[in-house]
Amino acid sequence: MSDRKLKTVTRTQGNNQALKDGSVRPRGFEFDFVDVPVLIDGFRRMVRGLEFDVSEMALSTYLCAREHGKRFTALPIFLVRAFHHGAILVNTKAGIRTPKDLEGKRVGVNRGYTVTTGLWARSVLQQEHGVDLGRITWVLSGDEHVAEYQPPANVVPIEPGKKIADMLVAGELAAAIGVEVDHPDVKPLIPDAAEAGLQALRSRGHYPANHLIVVRDELLAEEPGLAAAVFNAFVESKQVYLERLKAGAIEKPTAMDKLHLRVMEITGKDPLPYGIEPNRAMLQEWIEHCLAQGIITRRVGVDELFAPASRELVG
Repeated sequence: MSDRKLKTVTRTQGNNQALKDGSVRPRGFEFDFVDVPVLIDGFRRMVRGLEFDVSEMALSTYLCAREHGKRFTALPIFLVRAFHHGAILVNTKAGIRTPKDLEGKRVGVNRGYTVTTGLWARSVLQQEHGVDLGRITWVLSGDEHVAEYQPPANVVPIEPGKKIADMLVAGELAAAIGVEVDHPDVKPLIPDAAEAGLQALRSRGHYPANHLIVVRDELLAEEPGLAAAVFNAFVESKQVYLERLKAGAIEKPTAMDKLHLRVMEITGKDPLPYGIEPNRAMLQEWIEHCLAQGIITRRVGVDELFAPASRELVG
């Protein structure tokens, strides 16, 4: 593989810090990191303009993009994982006593319907609380990264000039996903959401991924060894992070660092497994929820979503 620079966008975080600061260097190429202050803008630029060679990408954006023929393919590098039980806020005066009470109501969704946090939060409502998602009107504050995507009939845009947070406070929305609101009439729908997420991990292995890495198809075709080289570079960087995390060497741990430690305590395993096999159940769950929620129209196999040269890699 020739030495080349790959235009790359990925948000700096613990598991890729060593790549960003140069203490871990890939073999056979270099990452040319591009600063995109708002990461979701990078997703949009990749989907609509194929601007980068390598890009961090939200899972559900990727699956939707693949269905619409976008020319990039994922590697099973899952940079961001989180629980989403706490992403749903309700207006306390809207008569919402249980999640089932959202049926027949209007619920805001920050940005687009295909946003991955929204997908996983809706899956919690459906899977853990029996909510019929088709009986809720989902009100969006923005458009989709994949411009060609057409949402289900019960998904509508926000009224011009309005904001999701204001509508939630005013009671025009019973609930909202993915917004931050500091108001006495607004509270999380699911009490003690952090513990609810960890309990879902304990009881059914629920541990969602939010972001992965994609590479332009043209480059994968030109450089047969590129998929493995990119994968291995991210694995090496992650191992540096995990060693520091286990040793208590992170001076100011973030909420995400603390979550990774908690997941390690519960599972006794790597809290950021890369590769298809250690993530197969999660990936299958993700695909099924995307299909059930109308983010894709055709069921796909887990393996076909990833570059062939990366399908056996684990790290």
